[in-house]
Amino acid sequence: MHFLRFWVLVSGVCLMFGCNKNEKPETVKKPVEKVLTDREIKKIKKEINADYKTLLISEIINKKIRSGFNGSVLVAQKGVVLYENASGFAKDTIPNTKDSKFQLASLSKTFTAVAIMKMVQDGQIGLDNTVKDYFPKFPYDGVTIRSLLSHRSGLPYYQYEFDLKVRTEKIYPTNTQMMDWFGSAAPAPKPLNMPDHFFTYNNTNFAVLAAIVEKVSGKSFDEYLREKILLPAGMTNTFTGVSKNPMLNVNKTVGYQNGRKLEKDFYDDIMGDKGVYSTTSDLLKWYNVLKSESVLSKENLREMYTPRSFEHPGLRNYGYGFRLWVNELQQTDYIYHTGWWKGYNTIMFFDLREDFVVILLSNKYNRDVYNVKEIVSILHGRDKQSTLEENILDQ
Repeated sequence: MHFLRFWVLVSGVCLMFGCNKNEKPETVKKPVEKVLTDREIKKIKKEINADYKTLLISEIINKKIRSGFNGSVLVAQKGVVLYENASGFAKDTIPNTKDSKFQLASLSKTFTAVAIMKMVQDGQIGLDNTVKDYFPKFPYDGVTIRSLLSHRSGLPYYQYEFDLKVRTEKIYPTNTQMMDWFGSAAPAPKPLNMPDHFFTYNNTNFAVLAAIVEKVSGKSFDEYLREKILLPAGMTNTFTGVSKNPMLNVNKTVGYQNGRKLEKDFYDDIMGDKGVYSTTSDLLKWYNVLKSESVLSKENLREMYTPRSFEHPGLRNYGYGFRLWVNELQQTDYIYHTGWWKGYNTIMFFDLREDFVVILLSNKYNRDVYNVKEIVSILHGRDKQSTLEENILDQ
C-alpha cells in the first residue's frame, strides 16, 4: 500500500513536470526567485514609484498595440511586476494570454550560452577547446568554444550552404545531421574568415554549440537544458521546439508575417541558435536565474557580459551569447538579446544595477518590439526622456 501511494505521487509529479528517466526529481525543489512578502512589495513599490511607472508604461504599450503589436509583455523591477499584459491572437481566433508560449528566436541563444558555460564551470569542456576536439571530421581548424560564443568563428552560414539539399529533399535536419554534413561535404563550404578575425553574427555558431552540448553530455540538447537549467529554475512553461512533452503545445502560438500564418520551417529542428519556446513569466524566472547566480558563478557571468568585439566602435557589442549596450568607456551598461524567426520577434532587455527587466514577445512581426528606450527611461525614473541614443534593433 505504501509503495502504491508513492507510485501515485511520483506519477503526478511526472505529469506536471514531464519527468523522464534522465531527469532527477530533486532538481526542481528550489526555484531561484525570492518570494516577497506583501509588506516588502508595498515598500519596494513606494521606493521605486511603481504606480506612476506602471501608468507611463501602460501608455507606451497601448500605443504599440494600436500600431499592431500582437503578443505578450512583462516589465519588472526589484522583484515587483510593474506591467504584464497580452494582446492579439496566438493562432487564428485564439487570443494571446499571459500564458502564451512564443518561439524566442535568437533570444534562445542566451540559453545555449548558459548551458555551455555551465559545462565550463563543471569542468566538462574548456573555452579554448576547439570544435574538432568533439567532432574530428569538422573541416575548420582553430574554431574554439570561445569564438563560437562571441560570433568570432568565421564559419559559413549553415542555412545557405545546405539550403538546396534541404529544400530539394525536404529534410528537416537536426544538429547532428548539420555536423555530419559539414564533416562530409567535398569540398567543405568556404569559411567567411579566419577564426577570431572579427565579429560576424552567425546562427551556425550556436547550432554548433548545441551539438557540442549533446556530444559532451550524451543527452539531447532538449534533455540537458531541461534537466540542468529549466527545472531547477522552476521554468515549467519553457520547452525546445523538438520537445516530446505534450505541454509544449498547450498555449503555443504560431508565427505570422505579411498577413499570413507560417508553417513549420525546414530548419525548425536545429536548436541552439533558436528553438526555445517560453512565456513572459518564465523569462522573468530566467532573469532571476541570471541575477541570483544560481546556475553560474559571478565570475562566469562576468565573462559572458564582457564586450568581445571592437572592430566597429559604437554603443552595441557582444559578449558570450548576450548582446551588450556599452558606454563611451566600452563598459557594459545593459544586457539584452533580440530575436527574429518566421514571424516571431522578441526582446529581453535588463539592467542588473537598477534590477529591472523588459520582455516583449510577438508572434506577428513588428519592428517596434525592439524599441524599448522609453520604457528604460521610465524605469530609471526619468519619465519619457530617453537615456538610449537610438532604438534597440535586431541585427
